[in-house]
Amino acid sequence: MNPQLDWTTELIRWVLTEGTTSDDPKAFVANLGSRMAGSIPLHTFEISFPSLHPVHQVVTTTWRAGSGIDIQTTGHGDIEDVKLQASAIQYVLKEGRTEGRWNLRDENKISFPRLRSLAREGHTDYVLRIVNFSEQTVLTGAAISIATMHPEGFSEQDVAGFEAILPALGLAIHRMVASRMLTDVLRFYVGPRTGKRILGGEIERGKGQAIYAAILLADLRNFTGLSELYAPGEIVQWLNEHFEAIGSAVEAEGGEILKLVGDSLLAMFPVGSGENATMFACRDALKAAQNAIDATDALNRSRISGPAPQIGVDLVLHLGEVYYGNIGAAQRLDFTVIGRAVNEATRLEALCGELQRQLLLSSSFAEQCDVPSEGLGTFRLKGVSEPQDVYAIVGR
Repeated sequence: MNPQLDWTTELIRWVLTEGTTSDDPKAFVANLGSRMAGSIPLHTFEISFPSLHPVHQVVTTTWRAGSGIDIQTTGHGDIEDVKLQASAIQYVLKEGRTEGRWNLRDENKISFPRLRSLAREGHTDYVLRIVNFSEQTVLTGAAISIATMHPEGFSEQDVAGFEAILPALGLAIHRMVASRMLTDVLRFYVGPRTGKRILGGEIERGKGQAIYAAILLADLRNFTGLSELYAPGEIVQWLNEHFEAIGSAVEAEGGEILKLVGDSLLAMFPVGSGENATMFACRDALKAAQNAIDATDALNRSRISGPAPQIGVDLVLHLGEVYYGNIGAAQRLDFTVIGRAVNEATRLEALCGELQRQLLLSSSFAEQCDVPSEGLGTFRLKGVSEPQDVYAIVGR
């Protein structure tokens, strides 16, 4: 082995060890950048990879000597797509290559915005390598680059050392990014608590647990009729806006969204084990419901001058025991809640229009939330054997 490349042997060993055990990509990249800078004149080290995320499509992690780590994301949309197409990474990919190198000493000869920025900062040399992964998923590869401010740029030995660690680094990046993607996807589709339980091994059909929780059910008013008047694209956009308003209110108070069904949202606030835990869970659910109503009203006010319709929301708050776990067919499971309390909440929501109230409480919830409420009467609910007392918040 070339003695000038001996530093790569130890670094590869470190990359493989840390890359297969670390759950902190930011710390991994920071440590790796510092280690590489001890052997080559590295000033900026960058890793970019595709993201499976509803908000952004690319994540770029940048290490700078003396400055630490910076993480940037590139969102979805036409404007962001144009920015990506103007990058050195896309240029190399379009050429069907896996490598590129640019002399940054003359900014006027550089056509890529990112490289011009590096040149203005004083960088002299930029080396880019593409590490390809399987094309079976969105994680098709990673772009890894190094840049220096050394007057003479990188030596050939510097570049050879960088290339020597790429296979090990590619494996480490793939493992950490795939793990993060899996966690993110589960969080977006089933919620953080449920996602954690699934990744923790709770995937056997029929397995779950009984949980005492405050339940929040939100339903958009008269939304079904809108589908006959507006295009599907508009309907989806409005659904997203309203679910964002309601969902943000739920998550801000510690609730977890369990299900989005049509124009309805189901969430729960599990009751903890501490003193007054039931009251606290109900208070959180109530605050979330009130904030969801306020957010929905604000959204509708913003639409007054436009073509979008005014869409109200009805909410029900209930308290009871639910079964929380895996339900479904052998090849298609759903991690969700079922039980009498969920059914009762659904039936209570149907009373919002009849009582002309935007927010209704069950008797069990009203007794525990420790907020003044008023009785609206006793009602028989479809599928529920006993008549139910229904309440509303005083002044709401």
